[in-house]
Amino acid sequence: MGLKLGTLNLLIGLTGASVWAQITPEEIVQDTTVTNIIYKEASEYKASYPNRITARAFYVNTSNDLKIKDRNSDDFFNLEPNKQNRIGASISFRGISGSYSFAPDFMGTNKDNEDSKLFTLGFRTFFGNHFMQTFELFKEKGFYLKFNNSDDISVYLPHSKNFKIGGATSYIWNENFSFRAITSQDEKQLKSTGSFIPRIIYYYSKFNLEGNSTETGDYIDFSYYSFDIAFAPSYYYNYVPTNNLLLSGGISAGIGLNHSKSEGEDALNSLLTELNFRAAATYDIDNLYLGAHYSYLILNHSADSSSRAADNIPYFQIFVGYRFKAPKSLVGFADDMQNKMNKKLKI
Repeated sequence: MGLKLGTLNLLIGLTGASVWAQITPEEIVQDTTVTNIIYKEASEYKASYPNRITARAFYVNTSNDLKIKDRNSDDFFNLEPNKQNRIGASISFRGISGSYSFAPDFMGTNKDNEDSKLFTLGFRTFFGNHFMQTFELFKEKGFYLKFNNSDDISVYLPHSKNFKIGGATSYIWNENFSFRAITSQDEKQLKSTGSFIPRIIYYYSKFNLEGNSTETGDYIDFSYYSFDIAFAPSYYYNYVPTNNLLLSGGISAGIGLNHSKSEGEDALNSLLTELNFRAAATYDIDNLYLGAHYSYLILNHSADSSSRAADNIPYFQIFVGYRFKAPKSLVGFADDMQNKMNKKLKI
C-alpha cells in the first residue's frame, strides 16, 4: 500500500543590510532595457542576483535516525524511519522562498510506507556580510527497530514518532566566501576561496516508540528526549576550476553538552560531540544551473548510564533551476517593503 502524502517544506530567508556595500559603481552589471533595476551585482569573488526570481525542481532524501549502543558489549539497536524519496519544486525571491514536495508511489523506496509520514520545515537567514542563521524541524512517523542492524531481528512500529527542532548560528569569517552559492544559488562564486565558520548548534529531540510489533504482536511503549548544544568550528572551501563549475566541501567538529532522559531512567547530563560533513557540486551557465548537495550530521552522547546514542541526519538533494527577471511591479513592491523596514530599524 503506497503512501500518497504531500509534505510541505517552507524555506524562509530574511536578508538584512546589503552584502555588497563595498562594491564600486563600475562593478555593478545592470540590465539596460529596464531603468533602475539591477539584475546582477559582481565583485572579484562573487556575484549576486537581487532582482531575479529563482525557480528549481529537485529530488531529496533525508531522515533522522537514532542508534543506541551498549557500553559493555558490541550490541546496539537502530531506530530507523521508514524512508521516503521526494520530488518537488521551489521558487524564491530576495531570500524568501517556498517549496512543495511529495513522495510519489512509483519510487521503489516509497512502496512500503504504510501509515508513515515525514514533514520537514526549515529556513536559512543571512544578516549582513557575516552572520547566518539556520532552523530545522523534523516530524517522522513509522520506524523500524533493528537489533545489531539485522533485518532478521527487526520490527516495524507504524505509530512510533520522532520530533526534532533546532538549528545553528554561524559566523562566516571571510566575506568573499559565498555560502549562498552552495545552498540557494542566488549568488555565484567567481573565484576560489574558503572560510573558517564557527557555529553554535542546538537541537531538541523526542522519540516515542509505541504500538504492536507487526512481526511478533508484542506491545512496545517507550519514550526518550534529548537536548543538545555545542560549539562547532568548521571550515568550508569553494573551488572554482572553470567559470561555470563550483565544487564545495566542508567539515565541522564540535563539543558541547547533552541533557537526556529515557523512560524509567533518571535524567543524564553528558559530553556531546558533533561531526558534520558537507559536499556540493553546481554547474551554472548564465541563469541556468544544476547540481547536487550531500551532508551528514552526527551527534554522539550518553543515552543512559549503560549506553551511548548517535543521532544521525543524512541529507541528499539533486536539483535543476533557472533565474529569471522579476516583474517591475514585484521589484517595486519589494523595494517599498525594504525601505519601510529600514526606516523602522533606522538603517
